[in-house]
Amino acid sequence: MMQRPVVFMALAPILWGCAVGPDFKAPPARMVDRITADPLPARLQGGQPTIAPSDAPSEWWTLFGSVTLNNLVREALSANPDLAAARAALRVAQANADAQRAAFFPGLSGGFDATRQKTSNTLSPVLSNPSQTFNLFTPQLTVSYSLDLFGGTRRATESADAAARAQLFTLRAARLTLAGNVALAAIQYASLSDQIVAQRSIVTDTSQLRDLIADQLARGAVSEVSLAAQDTLVLQQKATLIGLEKQQAQQRDLLAALTGRLPAQFASPDLGLSDFSTVHDIPVSLPADLVRQRPDVRIAEENLHTANAQVGVAIAAMLPSITLSGSNGSAASALGALFGPGNGFWNVGAGLLQPLFDGGALLAKKRAADAALQQVEAQYQSAVVMAFQNTADALEAAQFDAKALSTIVAQERAAKISLSRSGRQRELGDVGLPSLLLAQQAYQQAEISLAQAKASQLADTVGLFTALGGGWWHGEKEGEGYK
Repeated sequence: MMQRPVVFMALAPILWGCAVGPDFKAPPARMVDRITADPLPARLQGGQPTIAPSDAPSEWWTLFGSVTLNNLVREALSANPDLAAARAALRVAQANADAQRAAFFPGLSGGFDATRQKTSNTLSPVLSNPSQTFNLFTPQLTVSYSLDLFGGTRRATESADAAARAQLFTLRAARLTLAGNVALAAIQYASLSDQIVAQRSIVTDTSQLRDLIADQLARGAVSEVSLAAQDTLVLQQKATLIGLEKQQAQQRDLLAALTGRLPAQFASPDLGLSDFSTVHDIPVSLPADLVRQRPDVRIAEENLHTANAQVGVAIAAMLPSITLSGSNGSAASALGALFGPGNGFWNVGAGLLQPLFDGGALLAKKRAADAALQQVEAQYQSAVVMAFQNTADALEAAQFDAKALSTIVAQERAAKISLSRSGRQRELGDVGLPSLLLAQQAYQQAEISLAQAKASQLADTVGLFTALGGGWWHGEKEGEGYK
Protein backbone atom coordinates (compact mmCIF):
# COMPACT_ATOMS: atom_id res chain seq x y z
CA MET A 1 0.00 0.00 0.00
CA MET A 2 3.04 2.26 0.33
CA GLN A 3 4.33 1.75 -3.20
CA ARG A 4 2.85 4.93 -4.61
CA PRO A 5 4.40 7.40 -2.14
CA VAL A 6 7.73 5.56 -2.24
CA VAL A 7 7.88 5.84 -6.04
CA PHE A 8 6.85 9.45 -5.76
CA MET A 9 9.72 10.13 -3.36
CA ALA A 10 12.17 8.31 -5.61
CA LEU A 11 11.34 10.72 -8.43
CA ALA A 12 11.94 13.77 -6.24
CA PRO A 13 15.61 14.34 -7.23
CA ILE A 14 14.50 14.84 -10.83
CA LEU A 15 12.71 17.98 -9.69
CA TRP A 16 15.85 19.53 -8.24
CA GLY A 17 17.05 22.75 -9.78
CA CYS A 18 20.29 24.66 -9.49
CA ALA A 19 21.35 25.96 -6.10
CA VAL A 20 20.68 29.67 -5.79
CA GLY A 21 23.32 32.06 -4.50
CA PRO A 22 26.97 32.54 -5.43
CA ASP A 23 29.24 29.51 -5.83
CA PHE A 24 32.25 29.74 -3.54
CA LYS A 25 35.71 30.24 -4.98
CA ALA A 26 38.79 30.42 -2.80
CA PRO A 27 40.29 33.93 -2.88
CA PRO A 28 43.38 34.20 -5.12
CA ALA A 29 46.80 34.33 -3.48
CA ARG A 30 48.48 37.69 -3.07
CA MET A 31 51.03 38.06 -5.86
CA VAL A 32 54.32 39.05 -4.21
CA ASP A 33 57.80 37.62 -4.71
CA ARG A 34 58.95 37.84 -1.09
CA ILE A 35 57.53 38.15 2.40
CA THR A 36 59.78 40.86 3.86
CA ALA A 37 60.20 44.41 2.57
CA ASP A 38 63.86 43.82 1.73
CA PRO A 39 65.37 40.56 0.46
CA LEU A 40 66.92 38.52 3.23
CA PRO A 41 70.45 37.15 2.92
CA ALA A 42 70.77 33.42 2.38
CA ARG A 43 73.09 33.14 5.38
CA LEU A 44 72.73 35.29 8.45
CA GLN A 45 75.61 37.13 10.07
CA GLY A 46 78.26 35.29 12.04
CA GLY A 47 77.67 31.82 10.62
CA GLN A 48 74.22 31.73 12.13
CA PRO A 49 71.21 29.88 10.65
CA THR A 50 70.67 29.62 6.91
CA ILE A 51 67.39 30.82 5.38
CA ALA A 52 66.17 28.46 2.67
CA PRO A 53 62.86 27.99 0.84
CA SER A 54 61.36 24.86 2.41
CA ASP A 55 58.58 23.67 4.69
CA ALA A 56 58.63 23.30 8.43
CA PRO A 57 58.31 19.69 9.66
CA SER A 58 55.14 18.72 11.51
CA GLU A 59 57.09 18.19 14.76
CA TRP A 60 59.26 21.26 14.34
CA TRP A 61 60.14 21.47 18.03
CA THR A 62 62.34 18.37 17.67
CA LEU A 63 64.79 20.47 15.62
CA PHE A 64 65.94 22.13 18.85
CA GLY A 65 67.44 18.81 19.96
CA SER A 66 66.04 18.89 23.50
CA VAL A 67 64.64 15.63 24.87
CA THR A 68 63.05 17.55 27.74
CA LEU A 69 61.28 19.91 25.34
CA ASN A 70 60.06 16.98 23.24
CA ASN A 71 58.59 15.33 26.33
CA LEU A 72 56.92 18.54 27.49
CA VAL A 73 55.29 19.14 24.11
CA ARG A 74 54.14 15.54 23.90
CA GLU A 75 52.57 15.76 27.36
CA ALA A 76 50.87 19.05 26.49
CA LEU A 77 49.39 17.72 23.25
CA SER A 78 47.90 14.75 25.09
CA ALA A 79 46.77 16.36 28.36
CA ASN A 80 46.12 20.07 27.82
CA PRO A 81 42.43 20.76 28.60
CA ASP A 82 42.12 23.63 26.12
CA LEU A 83 43.23 21.32 23.31
CA ALA A 84 40.76 18.69 24.52
CA ALA A 85 38.03 21.34 24.37
CA ALA A 86 39.05 22.19 20.79
CA ARG A 87 38.80 18.51 19.83
CA ALA A 88 35.32 18.33 21.37
CA ALA A 89 34.30 21.49 19.52
CA LEU A 90 35.37 19.83 16.28
CA ARG A 91 33.19 16.81 17.05
CA VAL A 92 30.28 19.16 17.73
CA ALA A 93 30.77 20.90 14.38
CA GLN A 94 31.08 17.59 12.52
CA ALA A 95 27.92 16.25 14.18
CA ASN A 96 26.04 19.43 13.27
CA ALA A 97 27.16 19.02 9.66
CA ASP A 98 25.97 15.41 9.67
CA ALA A 99 22.62 16.51 11.11
CA GLN A 100 22.23 19.11 8.37
CA ARG A 101 23.09 16.53 5.72
CA ALA A 102 20.19 14.38 6.92
CA ALA A 103 17.83 16.92 5.34
CA PHE A 104 18.55 15.32 1.98
CA PHE A 105 16.65 12.21 3.04
CA PRO A 106 12.92 11.73 3.61
CA GLY A 107 11.65 11.68 7.16
CA LEU A 108 9.93 8.46 8.24
CA SER A 109 8.06 8.17 11.51
CA GLY A 110 5.91 5.47 13.04
CA GLY A 111 3.16 5.82 15.61
CA PHE A 112 0.63 3.77 17.48
CA ASP A 113 -2.47 5.17 19.16
CA ALA A 114 -4.69 3.23 21.51
CA THR A 115 -7.85 4.85 22.91
CA ARG A 116 -11.08 3.85 24.59
CA GLN A 117 -13.95 6.26 24.33
CA LYS A 118 -17.71 6.69 24.50
CA THR A 119 -19.65 8.95 22.14
CA SER A 120 -22.81 10.89 22.89
CA ASN A 121 -26.17 9.36 21.99
CA THR A 122 -26.97 12.41 19.90
CA LEU A 123 -23.94 11.83 17.64
CA SER A 124 -23.64 9.34 14.83
CA PRO A 125 -21.67 6.26 15.82
CA VAL A 126 -17.95 6.50 15.06
CA LEU A 127 -17.66 2.84 14.16
CA SER A 128 -19.50 0.98 11.47
CA ASN A 129 -21.59 -0.70 14.17
CA PRO A 130 -23.94 1.20 16.49
CA SER A 131 -21.75 0.68 19.57
CA GLN A 132 -21.05 3.95 21.35
CA THR A 133 -18.35 2.63 23.70
CA PHE A 134 -15.35 1.21 21.89
CA ASN A 135 -11.60 0.75 21.66
CA LEU A 136 -9.65 2.12 18.74
CA PHE A 137 -6.13 0.99 17.80
CA THR A 138 -4.30 2.89 15.05
CA PRO A 139 -0.75 2.00 13.91
CA GLN A 140 0.56 4.36 11.24
CA LEU A 141 3.70 5.13 9.20
CA THR A 142 4.20 8.66 7.90
CA VAL A 143 6.79 9.80 5.37
CA SER A 144 7.56 13.39 4.37
CA TYR A 145 10.09 14.99 2.08
CA SER A 146 10.89 18.60 1.26
CA LEU A 147 12.14 19.05 -2.28
CA ASP A 148 15.33 21.06 -2.54
CA LEU A 149 14.12 22.89 -5.64
CA PHE A 150 16.41 25.90 -5.31
CA GLY A 151 19.29 24.37 -3.39
CA GLY A 152 18.56 25.88 0.02
CA THR A 153 19.31 22.57 1.73
CA ARG A 154 22.47 22.15 -0.31
CA ARG A 155 23.65 25.63 0.63
CA ALA A 156 22.84 25.01 4.30
CA THR A 157 24.83 21.76 4.19
CA GLU A 158 27.69 23.52 2.41
CA SER A 159 27.68 26.14 5.16
CA ALA A 160 27.72 23.49 7.92
CA ASP A 161 30.57 21.62 6.24
CA ALA A 162 32.60 24.83 5.96
CA ALA A 163 31.94 25.56 9.64
CA ALA A 164 33.24 22.09 10.51
CA ARG A 165 36.38 22.65 8.45
CA ALA A 166 36.86 26.02 10.17
CA GLN A 167 36.71 24.20 13.49
CA LEU A 168 39.27 21.70 12.20
CA PHE A 169 41.67 24.54 11.43
CA THR A 170 40.83 26.07 14.82
CA LEU A 171 42.03 22.82 16.37
CA ARG A 172 45.19 22.93 14.27
CA ALA A 173 45.78 26.53 15.34
CA ALA A 174 45.26 25.56 18.99
CA ARG A 175 47.73 22.70 18.62
CA LEU A 176 50.30 24.96 16.97
CA THR A 177 49.85 27.68 19.59
CA LEU A 178 50.13 25.17 22.42
CA ALA A 179 53.36 23.66 21.08
CA GLY A 180 54.76 27.15 20.56
CA ASN A 181 53.83 28.26 24.09
CA VAL A 182 55.45 25.18 25.61
CA ALA A 183 58.62 25.77 23.60
CA LEU A 184 58.74 29.44 24.58
CA ALA A 185 58.16 28.66 28.26
CA ALA A 186 60.84 25.96 28.23
CA ILE A 187 63.36 28.28 26.53
CA GLN A 188 62.63 31.07 28.99
CA TYR A 189 62.94 28.63 31.91
CA ALA A 190 66.30 27.42 30.59
CA SER A 191 67.52 30.98 30.06
CA LEU A 192 66.55 31.92 33.60
CA SER A 193 68.40 28.87 34.91
CA ASP A 194 71.60 30.10 33.26
CA GLN A 195 71.02 33.68 34.37
CA ILE A 196 70.43 32.60 37.96
CA VAL A 197 73.73 30.72 38.02
CA ALA A 198 75.56 33.80 36.75
CA GLN A 199 73.68 36.15 39.07
CA ARG A 200 74.52 34.05 42.11
CA SER A 201 78.18 34.35 41.19
CA ILE A 202 77.76 38.13 40.93
CA VAL A 203 76.14 38.22 44.39
CA THR A 204 79.05 36.18 45.77
CA ASP A 205 81.63 38.44 44.14
CA THR A 206 79.99 41.66 45.29
CA SER A 207 79.68 40.25 48.82
CA GLN A 208 83.37 39.33 48.86
CA LEU A 209 84.26 42.81 47.67
CA ARG A 210 82.05 44.24 50.40
CA ASP A 211 83.97 42.21 53.01
CA LEU A 212 87.27 43.58 51.64
CA ILE A 213 86.00 47.15 51.85
CA ALA A 214 84.80 46.52 55.41
CA ASP A 215 88.28 45.28 56.33
CA GLN A 216 89.86 48.34 54.72
CA LEU A 217 87.44 50.56 56.65
CA ALA A 218 88.49 48.91 59.90
CA ARG A 219 92.11 49.77 59.04
CA GLY A 220 91.16 53.31 58.07
CA ALA A 221 92.01 52.87 54.40
CA VAL A 222 88.56 53.83 53.06
CA SER A 223 85.60 55.86 54.21
CA GLU A 224 82.21 54.64 55.34
CA VAL A 225 80.77 56.04 52.09
CA SER A 226 82.62 53.34 50.12
CA LEU A 227 81.20 50.60 52.34
CA ALA A 228 77.68 52.02 52.09
CA ALA A 229 77.95 52.17 48.30
CA GLN A 230 79.06 48.54 48.16
CA ASP A 231 76.26 47.50 50.55
CA THR A 232 73.81 49.13 48.15
CA LEU A 233 75.32 47.23 45.23
CA VAL A 234 75.13 43.90 47.09
CA LEU A 235 71.47 44.44 47.91
CA GLN A 236 70.74 45.42 44.32
CA GLN A 237 72.33 42.22 43.04
CA LYS A 238 70.41 40.14 45.57
CA ALA A 239 67.17 41.81 44.51
CA THR A 240 67.98 41.01 40.89
CA LEU A 241 68.56 37.37 41.85
CA ILE A 242 65.22 37.21 43.65
CA GLY A 243 63.50 38.66 40.57
CA LEU A 244 65.06 36.01 38.34
CA GLU A 245 64.04 33.23 40.73
CA LYS A 246 60.49 34.57 40.78
CA GLN A 247 60.33 34.59 36.99
CA GLN A 248 61.63 31.03 36.83
CA ALA A 249 59.03 29.85 39.37
CA GLN A 250 56.30 31.44 37.25
CA GLN A 251 57.63 29.78 34.09
CA ARG A 252 57.61 26.44 35.92
CA ASP A 253 53.95 27.02 36.86
CA LEU A 254 53.18 27.94 33.26
CA LEU A 255 54.75 24.70 32.00
CA ALA A 256 52.65 22.78 34.53
CA ALA A 257 49.45 24.42 33.28
CA LEU A 258 50.34 23.90 29.62
CA THR A 259 50.93 20.19 30.23
CA GLY A 260 47.59 19.86 32.01
CA ARG A 261 48.95 19.54 35.52
CA LEU A 262 48.70 21.52 38.73
CA PRO A 263 51.85 23.31 39.95
CA ALA A 264 52.13 20.94 42.92
CA GLN A 265 52.11 17.96 40.53
CA PHE A 266 54.86 19.29 38.27
CA ALA A 267 58.54 18.59 38.89
CA SER A 268 60.96 21.38 37.96
CA PRO A 269 62.81 20.33 34.80
CA ASP A 270 66.60 20.24 34.75
CA LEU A 271 66.90 22.53 31.78
CA GLY A 272 69.53 24.99 30.57
CA LEU A 273 70.26 26.65 27.26
CA SER A 274 72.98 24.10 26.57
CA ASP A 275 70.17 21.55 26.15
CA PHE A 276 68.95 23.42 23.04
CA SER A 277 70.55 23.32 19.62
CA THR A 278 70.48 26.19 17.17
CA VAL A 279 68.27 25.44 14.17
CA HIS A 280 70.78 25.81 11.35
CA ASP A 281 68.37 25.70 8.40
CA ILE A 282 65.44 28.04 8.85
CA PRO A 283 62.58 27.07 6.51
CA VAL A 284 60.79 29.87 4.69
CA SER A 285 57.66 29.21 2.65
CA LEU A 286 57.01 30.91 -0.64
CA PRO A 287 54.51 33.79 -0.37
CA ALA A 288 51.93 31.91 -2.47
CA ASP A 289 52.09 28.95 -0.06
CA LEU A 290 51.88 30.93 3.16
CA VAL A 291 48.12 31.52 3.06
CA ARG A 292 47.47 27.79 2.55
CA GLN A 293 49.64 26.87 5.52
CA ARG A 294 48.50 29.33 8.17
CA PRO A 295 45.58 27.90 10.20
CA ASP A 296 44.24 31.37 10.98
CA VAL A 297 44.01 32.23 7.28
CA ARG A 298 42.32 28.91 6.55
CA ILE A 299 39.82 29.60 9.33
CA ALA A 300 39.05 32.96 7.74
CA GLU A 301 38.65 31.25 4.36
CA GLU A 302 36.19 28.69 5.73
CA ASN A 303 34.27 31.46 7.49
CA LEU A 304 34.08 33.17 4.10
CA HIS A 305 32.79 29.93 2.59
CA THR A 306 30.14 29.68 5.32
CA ALA A 307 28.95 33.24 4.77
CA ASN A 308 28.90 32.72 1.00
CA ALA A 309 26.62 29.69 1.37
CA GLN A 310 24.34 31.54 3.77
CA VAL A 311 23.53 34.00 0.99
CA GLY A 312 22.08 31.09 -0.99
CA VAL A 313 20.14 29.93 2.07
CA ALA A 314 18.60 33.39 2.44
CA ILE A 315 17.63 33.51 -1.26
CA ALA A 316 16.08 30.03 -1.15
CA ALA A 317 13.94 31.03 1.83
CA MET A 318 12.23 33.65 -0.38
CA LEU A 319 11.27 31.10 -3.06
CA PRO A 320 8.53 28.46 -3.17
CA SER A 321 8.97 25.22 -1.25
CA ILE A 322 7.27 21.91 -2.00
CA THR A 323 6.72 19.20 0.57
CA LEU A 324 5.64 15.66 -0.31
CA SER A 325 3.98 13.52 2.31
CA GLY A 326 2.31 10.17 2.63
CA SER A 327 1.00 7.87 5.33
CA ASN A 328 -0.09 4.28 5.60
CA GLY A 329 -1.80 2.61 8.54
CA SER A 330 -4.65 0.62 9.91
CA ALA A 331 -7.45 1.26 12.38
CA ALA A 332 -9.52 -1.33 14.22
CA SER A 333 -11.49 -1.69 17.45
CA ALA A 334 -9.60 -4.88 18.36
CA LEU A 335 -5.90 -5.65 18.19
CA GLY A 336 -6.52 -8.91 16.43
CA ALA A 337 -8.34 -7.17 13.61
CA LEU A 338 -5.70 -4.53 12.90
CA PHE A 339 -4.45 -6.18 9.76
CA GLY A 340 -7.74 -7.58 8.64
CA PRO A 341 -9.40 -6.72 5.33
CA GLY A 342 -10.90 -3.27 5.05
CA ASN A 343 -9.09 -1.73 8.03
CA GLY A 344 -6.17 -0.18 6.17
CA PHE A 345 -5.87 3.39 5.01
CA TRP A 346 -3.30 5.52 3.16
CA ASN A 347 -2.88 8.97 1.76
CA VAL A 348 -0.45 10.83 -0.48
CA GLY A 349 -0.17 14.59 -0.65
CA ALA A 350 1.93 17.49 -1.83
CA GLY A 351 2.06 21.00 -0.45
CA LEU A 352 3.32 24.22 -1.99
CA LEU A 353 4.32 27.15 0.19
CA GLN A 354 5.26 30.55 -1.18
CA PRO A 355 5.89 33.43 1.23
CA LEU A 356 3.70 36.34 0.18
CA PHE A 357 4.05 38.89 2.94
CA ASP A 358 6.24 38.84 6.01
CA GLY A 359 6.81 42.52 6.63
CA GLY A 360 10.10 42.44 4.73
CA ALA A 361 11.74 39.94 7.11
CA LEU A 362 13.08 37.61 4.41
CA LEU A 363 14.42 40.49 2.33
CA ALA A 364 16.12 41.92 5.42
CA LYS A 365 17.70 38.53 6.11
CA LYS A 366 18.99 38.43 2.55
CA ARG A 367 20.53 41.88 2.96
CA ALA A 368 22.04 40.78 6.27
CA ALA A 369 23.58 37.72 4.59
CA ASP A 370 25.07 39.94 1.87
CA ALA A 371 26.50 42.32 4.46
CA ALA A 372 27.87 39.40 6.50
CA LEU A 373 29.63 38.10 3.38
CA GLN A 374 31.23 41.51 2.81
CA GLN A 375 32.29 41.60 6.46
CA VAL A 376 33.91 38.17 6.32
CA GLU A 377 35.63 39.04 3.03
CA ALA A 378 37.26 42.01 4.77
CA GLN A 379 38.20 39.81 7.74
CA TYR A 380 39.83 37.32 5.39
CA GLN A 381 41.92 40.06 3.78
CA SER A 382 42.89 41.26 7.25
CA ALA A 383 43.95 37.72 8.23
CA VAL A 384 46.17 37.51 5.12
CA VAL A 385 47.79 40.87 5.85
CA MET A 386 48.41 39.89 9.47
CA ALA A 387 49.87 36.54 8.38
CA PHE A 388 52.42 38.28 6.17
CA GLN A 389 53.20 40.80 8.89
CA ASN A 390 53.75 38.06 11.52
CA THR A 391 55.98 36.07 9.18
CA ALA A 392 57.95 39.15 8.10
CA ASP A 393 58.44 40.10 11.75
CA ALA A 394 59.72 36.61 12.54
CA LEU A 395 62.11 36.59 9.57
CA GLU A 396 63.48 40.02 10.38
CA ALA A 397 63.82 39.04 14.06
CA ALA A 398 65.94 36.06 12.96
CA GLN A 399 68.15 38.40 10.95
CA PHE A 400 68.65 40.91 13.78
CA ASP A 401 69.04 38.15 16.38
CA ALA A 402 72.01 36.85 14.42
CA LYS A 403 73.62 40.30 14.46
CA ALA A 404 72.93 40.85 18.16
CA LEU A 405 74.14 37.40 19.17
CA SER A 406 77.36 37.86 17.18
CA THR A 407 78.03 41.12 19.03
CA ILE A 408 77.24 39.69 22.46
CA VAL A 409 79.39 36.60 21.83
CA ALA A 410 82.29 38.93 21.08
CA GLN A 411 81.52 40.89 24.25
CA GLU A 412 81.49 37.69 26.32
CA ARG A 413 84.82 36.60 24.83
CA ALA A 414 86.37 39.99 25.63
CA ALA A 415 85.10 39.76 29.22
CA LYS A 416 86.51 36.25 29.51
CA ILE A 417 89.92 37.41 28.24
CA SER A 418 89.85 40.31 30.70
CA LEU A 419 89.05 37.93 33.55
CA SER A 420 91.86 35.59 32.54
CA ARG A 421 94.39 38.42 32.42
CA SER A 422 93.20 39.78 35.75
CA GLY A 423 93.70 36.33 37.24
CA ARG A 424 97.27 36.15 35.98
CA GLN A 425 98.00 39.69 37.20
CA ARG A 426 96.56 38.76 40.58
CA GLU A 427 98.90 35.76 40.74
CA LEU A 428 101.86 38.06 39.94
CA GLY A 429 100.73 40.61 42.50
CA ASP A 430 100.14 43.36 39.94
CA VAL A 431 96.48 43.87 40.89
CA GLY A 432 94.52 43.34 44.04
CA LEU A 433 91.57 41.06 44.74
CA PRO A 434 89.03 43.87 44.12
CA SER A 435 90.16 44.19 40.51
CA LEU A 436 89.80 40.44 40.00
CA LEU A 437 86.33 40.44 41.56
CA LEU A 438 85.25 43.30 39.32
CA ALA A 439 86.49 41.39 36.28
CA GLN A 440 84.53 38.35 37.44
CA GLN A 441 81.39 40.47 37.79
CA ALA A 442 81.84 41.87 34.29
CA TYR A 443 82.25 38.35 32.91
CA GLN A 444 79.17 37.04 34.72
CA GLN A 445 77.17 40.02 33.48
CA ALA A 446 78.29 39.19 29.95
CA GLU A 447 77.16 35.60 30.55
CA ILE A 448 73.72 36.88 31.53
CA SER A 449 73.53 39.00 28.38
CA LEU A 450 74.61 36.01 26.31
CA ALA A 451 71.91 33.81 27.88
CA GLN A 452 69.31 36.44 27.12
CA ALA A 453 70.49 36.78 23.51
CA LYS A 454 70.50 33.00 22.95
CA ALA A 455 67.03 32.72 24.43
CA SER A 456 65.82 35.55 22.21
CA GLN A 457 67.15 33.80 19.11
CA LEU A 458 65.58 30.46 20.09
CA ALA A 459 62.27 32.14 20.94
CA ASP A 460 62.19 34.02 17.64
CA THR A 461 62.90 30.75 15.81
CA VAL A 462 59.86 29.28 17.56
CA GLY A 463 57.90 32.33 16.45
CA LEU A 464 59.02 31.75 12.85
CA PHE A 465 57.89 28.12 12.92
CA THR A 466 54.47 29.12 14.24
CA ALA A 467 54.21 32.02 11.77
CA LEU A 468 54.81 29.56 8.92
CA GLY A 469 51.99 27.29 10.09
CA GLY A 470 53.98 24.64 11.91
CA GLY A 471 54.08 22.05 9.12
CA TRP A 472 50.78 20.38 10.09
CA TRP A 473 50.21 19.38 6.44
CA HIS A 474 53.21 17.02 6.50
CA GLY A 475 52.63 14.75 9.46
CA GLU A 476 48.87 14.70 9.92
CA LYS A 477 47.15 11.38 9.39
CA GLU A 478 43.47 11.31 8.54
CA GLY A 479 41.51 11.63 11.74
CA GLU A 480 44.55 11.38 14.02
CA GLY A 481 44.23 13.82 16.87
CA TYR A 482 41.21 15.50 15.32
CA LYS A 483 38.35 13.03 15.73
